Amino acid sequence: MPVQNIPVVDLRDWASGGAARQGFVKTVGGALSDTGFFAVRSHGVGDALMERAYGVAKAFFHLPAETKARYHDPAKKGQRGFTGFGREHAKDSTAPDLKEFWQVGRPDVPDDHPVHRMFGPNFWPSEVPAFGPTLVELYRHLEQLGGILLEAAAEYLDEPARQFREMATDSDTIVRVLYYPPVAKDVPPGAVRSAAHEDINLITLLSGATSEGLELKRHDGTWMPIHTGFDTIVVDAGDMLQNVTNGLYKSTTHRVVNPGDSSSERFSMPCFIHARTNVSLAPLASCIARTGGTARYPSLTAGEYLEQRLREIGLA
Repeated sequence: MPVQNIPVVDLRDWASGGAARQGFVKTVGGALSDTGFFAVRSHGVGDALMERAYGVAKAFFHLPAETKARYHDPAKKGQRGFTGFGREHAKDSTAPDLKEFWQVGRPDVPDDHPVHRMFGPNFWPSEVPAFGPTLVELYRHLEQLGGILLEAAAEYLDEPARQFREMATDSDTIVRVLYYPPVAKDVPPGAVRSAAHEDINLITLLSGATSEGLELKRHDGTWMPIHTGFDTIVVDAGDMLQNVTNGLYKSTTHRVVNPGDSSSERFSMPCFIHARTNVSLAPLASCIARTGGTARYPSLTAGEYLEQRLREIGLA
């Protein structure tokens, strides 16, 4: 098994309290302030759940293209249901990403809940009956873990413990089910599975992918492979968290490279923890004070930030 080469925390230390919890917080905050990446072990998302999740993902993405296309609605801007191959690209890239995906919004709320006002409620492929229930179960686990990690991120900054967690309460947090098919010989020049980009949200939780390929950009501009097995969940800061901390927490560039074996496929399931659309992302006064005394990032809402990014990546 590849060795995880980013800082790793154990969720049991958070639950233990005392010095163990303080060490957990210090590692989380230090990692977010440095590379923006860390990993969590003992995370509570069991292998059996991940195997079921990837089973339903394979069942759906291996359906005929015309069947999958029935679950695409351009009005959803890629935030619900299916988005087909090559429709999304990185913010600063014109080449399409070599992927397709399904996005799951907040479950366990009524269809007319405000969180579904922009993109509508979830819907599910009838061809794979277990798809919805399995991904909702995964969503619940990842969102719970994300809340804990946001508390740790706030504690490291001496902010109120729920400062960041409350930003994400009842937000349109997303689980994205990604499929990277075998790489065809006629792909556009420069196209990769996921071009270099930064995430838009507060934090991202990447539950174990079916193969490696994730890389982060080091401070010196070189690329470092990140292990993405079931034993840890990889976590990174997004642009929203970088904005509200005035750059103290880093939203680091990362990518998914093409495999050496072009006939292989890859699945992954990131959870994007979002702030509610009406939440201000204006840099916190304490973070401005710790980063030179000047606000380096704009004052805007999470909804405004998301809409801007959806246009930049070709989904709106």
